[in-house]
Amino acid sequence: MSKPKVLVTGMSGFLGGLVRQQLEGKYELSALNRSEIPGIETYQADVADFAAILPAFEHKDIVIHLAAVANVHATWEQVLPANVIGTYNVFEAARRAGVKRIIFASAGAAIAGWEQVPPYDALVQGRYDEVPENWPRVTHELPTWPFGLYGCSKVWGEALARHFVDTTDMSIICLRISAVSRQNRPTNTHQFSIWCSHRDVASAVEKCVAAPESVRFDIFFAVSDNKWGYRDIEHTREVIDFEPQDRAEDYR
Repeated sequence: MSKPKVLVTGMSGFLGGLVRQQLEGKYELSALNRSEIPGIETYQADVADFAAILPAFEHKDIVIHLAAVANVHATWEQVLPANVIGTYNVFEAARRAGVKRIIFASAGAAIAGWEQVPPYDALVQGRYDEVPENWPRVTHELPTWPFGLYGCSKVWGEALARHFVDTTDMSIICLRISAVSRQNRPTNTHQFSIWCSHRDVASAVEKCVAAPESVRFDIFFAVSDNKWGYRDIEHTREVIDFEPQDRAEDYR
């Protein structure tokens, strides 16, 4: 039996490298990337160029869409081509090619505005004496509250995913990825609440790829098992059997 064919956009990025390491050998990987990826079949094109990216999607089963400007302080001129136009182009190219599933790399920035109000402000600022014994998690069912235009672009991607699922046969899973640091540990007080380890984010992506066909559309948080966390992982655990292995508190 042949391996499912998985196209990864933005594989040259830091997260793309983690995903490659997690999936290589289990799936037939290819990349849609502006630069060539050594050892991987690469389609070199910018996601903002619709005509140029179309060939990359032919005969692919699954697309993992990571290509984006990943800067919470990005300007409109930065997010428009990559995060807004590029995301639409990827979804539409996948639809035309008959792709079965897309994993859309959303971000915690889609709901990070909740950090402005209690108890989440105290959690992310390390004022733990002000945090109640039990606090409500921010779930996929709460209204989005984006931080910056970057966060807005991820809300757009999630809304676009809902539209494509409603109007096509595709499955699209939105994965709200939390703070993944190159150091693979929390690097400031804020990250003790929202940190996600390398192996936890890679595992979450793989769980989305392998999710049952019955999962047509859903939104999951990819975050480690942090003592002072506020982003819900119960839904992710229940639906796709994601079990985080790491905890920010181990790095105090």
